[in-house]
Amino acid sequence: MLRSVPVISRPSRRSSMRLLQKFIALVCTVAMVLPLAAVPANAQRGKLPLVRDAETESLLKDYAKPIFKVAGISHSEPQIILVNDKSFNAFVPDSRRMFINIGVLLEAETPGEVIGVIAHETGHIAGRHLVRLRSAAANAQIISVIGMILGAGAAAAGAAAGSSQAASGGAAAILGAGSAGKRSLLSYQRGEEASADRAALRYLNATGQSAQGMLKTFQRMSEQQLFSRKFADPYAQSHPMAQERYNGLLSDAQKSKYFNQPDDYVLQYRHDQVRAKIFAFTNHPSAVLRAFPRTDKSPGAQYARAIAAMKSRGKGAVKQIDALIRTQPNNPYYYELKGQALLEGGDPKRAIAPFRKALSFKPNEPQFLVWLGYALVGANDKSNLPEAERLLKRAIHRDPNSGVAYSQLAIAHGRQGERAEADLATAKGLMVVGDFMAAKRYAARAQKSLKRGTPAWLQADDIVSYKPPNLEKNR
Repeated sequence: MLRSVPVISRPSRRSSMRLLQKFIALVCTVAMVLPLAAVPANAQRGKLPLVRDAETESLLKDYAKPIFKVAGISHSEPQIILVNDKSFNAFVPDSRRMFINIGVLLEAETPGEVIGVIAHETGHIAGRHLVRLRSAAANAQIISVIGMILGAGAAAAGAAAGSSQAASGGAAAILGAGSAGKRSLLSYQRGEEASADRAALRYLNATGQSAQGMLKTFQRMSEQQLFSRKFADPYAQSHPMAQERYNGLLSDAQKSKYFNQPDDYVLQYRHDQVRAKIFAFTNHPSAVLRAFPRTDKSPGAQYARAIAAMKSRGKGAVKQIDALIRTQPNNPYYYELKGQALLEGGDPKRAIAPFRKALSFKPNEPQFLVWLGYALVGANDKSNLPEAERLLKRAIHRDPNSGVAYSQLAIAHGRQGERAEADLATAKGLMVVGDFMAAKRYAARAQKSLKRGTPAWLQADDIVSYKPPNLEKNR
């Protein structure tokens, strides 16, 4: 189910030149479609607002798997991470991770539109554009630094001669130099965007899928840019304008024998379910009922209304979810929703059964493991704690970035009288959410009660010895 989670992104290595840092910050993230923003604002501050949902993540994995295979990166399959941002955007900071905004899923009416986004970002990874863009950033920095040195010299000479005009001219040269370097870099990025678009077409054709979804994305963007592109400087854009990209792809896309291939109906059904779910979780219940009135009997609409009822703490929420389960008794995500409704409604004991049922369908799903462990701990029955501990440890093994799993594991240890283990689990959870100083305190306290040299003691020692990056100095 959708849960917001704080994640701290690792800062880039320090550079002796702040200008180089700025250029690296500009290009270390390659966005697909936002022409004026390659890096989300939150990413620049070091944090991204992420969400977790097993159903959505499973769908995105199924979208990506054939694309990754034909691109030759299936051996090191990138992790797809959902960003809690309603704008239509996706980006790859490295070869291991692909970030996709929930706005992509909310706006995309068909699976093909999302698959086109994934194919484009895969083109950046397979083409090693991230490495090459960093090199381009260094070249752009050289151009800028030379100009800045000349500009600073002119400004100093003007000030020494008492000439305010000369001094202001030098300042203009400094600004102009930075602009020249930036234009050089953005021109390079535009070339890489076109390359990624072409790669996406190849991947779609190789997997027997139509490029119509990707073209539809560019059409939508072009309509949104009708006003802005009239005044935009095409040489100051990191991405080609949407209409240019559409025109450049249309002819080749239409040559594919798969151009009129419809989206898989099962994927379309799952896509509609996920869209409805994300909308319901990210909007007020009244907005959900307006978007999905009771006259709409589609599965997605019923799903959205059940979620809205759960969010509003309505008494009929569980009944609505039970009605969904009757229509699809083998759908693990409906049982997950019922468990969440009961857990958040203050009845963790009753939540155990639906979470256990969901897990029976997908026994290795870490989020289901966390939910069941959470309910077992919340039931406040000491006999449940050993099982909760086992489940939560399994979840952490499969997904080591689950702060909720660590916090519930800490409670399970604490209630069994295992104070040092509880402190260590708390420390690990705090490390996940980026509260390094608090993590160090709990790890130090755990160390005092742990046997020196044991794995647990060494883990605590790693946390105590950890030196957090100084994000302020890295900016």
